Formats: sequence, C-alpha cells, structure tokens
Amino acid sequence: MTAPRLAVIGGGLIGSAAAKYLAEAGQDVTLIGPAEPADKSNHQGVFGSHYDEGRITRAIDPSPFWSDVTRAAISRYHDIEARSGISFFGEVGALVSGPSDHPDIASIHTQLETEDIPCEVLEMPALADRVPMFQFPQNTTGFYEPRGAGHISPRRLVKAQHILAEAAGAKLINAEVTQLTTGDTTKITATGTNWTFDHVLLATGGFAQHLSPVEIPLTTYARTIAFFEVTQEEARRLSNQPSLIYRFEDGRDPYLLPPIRYADGKSYLKIGGDPVDIPLSSQSDINEWFRSGGSPDVARVLTEMVMELMPDLQISAVTHGSCVTSFTPDDRPLDLQPSAALSICAGACGKGAKCSDELGRRAAKRVLARFGAA
Repeated sequence: MTAPRLAVIGGGLIGSAAAKYLAEAGQDVTLIGPAEPADKSNHQGVFGSHYDEGRITRAIDPSPFWSDVTRAAISRYHDIEARSGISFFGEVGALVSGPSDHPDIASIHTQLETEDIPCEVLEMPALADRVPMFQFPQNTTGFYEPRGAGHISPRRLVKAQHILAEAAGAKLINAEVTQLTTGDTTKITATGTNWTFDHVLLATGGFAQHLSPVEIPLTTYARTIAFFEVTQEEARRLSNQPSLIYRFEDGRDPYLLPPIRYADGKSYLKIGGDPVDIPLSSQSDINEWFRSGGSPDVARVLTEMVMELMPDLQISAVTHGSCVTSFTPDDRPLDLQPSAALSICAGACGKGAKCSDELGRRAAKRVLARFGAA
C-alpha cells in the first residue's frame, strides 16, 4: 500500500509539533506555513502568536485537562532541547497566587490533593519572604513550583520543532495557504502553487476559521502585551523572580514574566491580561490587529497592575505589542474532522504555548489512527 501523503498547515507551536510526530512515525509529511515577517507593521499576510520570547509554563492549573497536557509537554522539554540544539526553557519556577478565598485557589488545593505536583503552598508572611520582589495583600495564598516551571521562548520552541521535524524527514515549505478544498483528498493553494494530499491537519490558530471549509466554534480575541525594559543591574536584582499568575479580588488575572533577554540585547519583564475581550471576526481584523501593535490604553492598565504587584520595580522604558488568543466553548482545543481528508486542531484557549508539544502529539496520533498507524 502506498504511504499516504500528509500535510500540516500552520508552522506555529502546535502544527510544528504535530509535523514532528508524524515524521518520527515514518510518515510522508509536509509542513506548510509562512516565516515570521521582518516588519509586522507592514506585513499583509497571516501572523502567528509565537513571535515572542516569553510564555509562562507550570503544571498547576485548576483544569485537570490543561494540567495533564502541560505536564506531559514539560516532561519532554529537555529532550527537545538536547536533540535540536535549541534552548527554549527558562526553569526559574512559577507562582500562582491570589486571595485565599478565591475559587481558583480552592480548585488548586483540590488538585494538589490528587495530583503529584512538587509545590510549596505558602501563606503570608512566608510567601512574602519567599518572593520578596512582589507585594501581596495579607490574605494571599501562593502555590510555588520551583522545578519544571518558569517560562519558555515560543519562537525558539518552534525553531526546535522545525529542526526535529526536518531531521525526521518532514518537508518544510515557507508559504501561506490561501485556499483549501477537501473531499476524498484535500487540495491546497499556497503562494500560487497547488498541492494535493491524502490528509491535511489544519493547525493555524485564530486563522483556522478562515481556511476551514465548515464553520467551526472558535472565537478569537485581541490581546495586548506590555514590556518593561530594565537595566542589567535591575535584572540581576530580580534574578530569583519566578513567573507569576495572580488572581486579583476584582477579577483581574495577569501573568507576569521575569526579566528575559530579547534579541536586541535588552532585558524585559512581560505582562499580559487584558481587562476586556475584544473579538476579531474576520481575517482582515486579525491582520490589522497584529499590525497595530496593541492598545495603548490596555498597556497603561497593565502597567498599573505591574506597579501594584512590584512597586519597587525600576523601569527604563515601556513598550507594548499585540497577539491573539482563540477560545472554544468547552475550554479545550477543537478536534474536528470535516472530511476523510481533513482534520482541524485549533483553539488553545490562551494556554497552548507551554503544552503545544503534547497538543501536537495528540493531533498527530489522531491523524495516524485514520490510517491504522497510531
């Protein structure tokens, strides 16, 4: 029997992982997706949300599903780094904290009763002594993971997955898919070239709904992120700072990353956590949002949150950027098969970077099962 010709559309976090696992299973697979644009503000094509150096990673999550897939992915970080030669994991620890009576705090207590997650449960003032760079109210509980947690570079993780996929035999095509027609096979048009595949996995994040031949339950939201440049002296002062998720009593829930060195040689703390959800309904809306660089108003709100959590932080400059997150009705990635020759995996619900290797592995396993190769 002739081996099926497979393709993955979307060279980002989940798509690159899926292509790697399909190739390592001995399949004939092609990964198709455009490279990161050199100039986002003038780019007219699609974008990816992995164009960054910092995403939080940790095992603790009130959702058993997200905790399970994340722990599976984290367990393979060091192997991916070793085999690809690309380092992407900053194992600086992670802290989830908030008011002791917050529902998420109660859920984490419940999770720790049943899951074996190495974690320190800290109340004030012991919490303040453990992470003196933060200022928390007296009624705060913190869950601190000192190992297997911290932050990853999504940009470098994607590069690592591409290296491993190609090493296993995958073909990588730098092109933007503009049309997809599916039936017994799936026909793809990308940058003026046509291909036909026996099966295609569509893994293009917030852009999936605009390529899918069927309507999919996916809502994409605009997100603003803020960056706080600090001096190298300030970065050294904060060298023990873990990644943070904090639940405010009023519902705000930012994530904050410690100083990370970017390509320009400068160190930045990064915060995300928009106070409102702004849906983006069309591909042109998404593209325009990426080009915009985010909302200055949201950046000001994020700055206020940083100063509330870290009043002693010495900031040299503040900038902001844009990305998107895509959500599904049940807070889990979509697993759709509109035809025998097409699968869709999208909707990481703002949690996909840290667990993308496992989400890609599971998507690849479902594709393999269609051909009796799982």
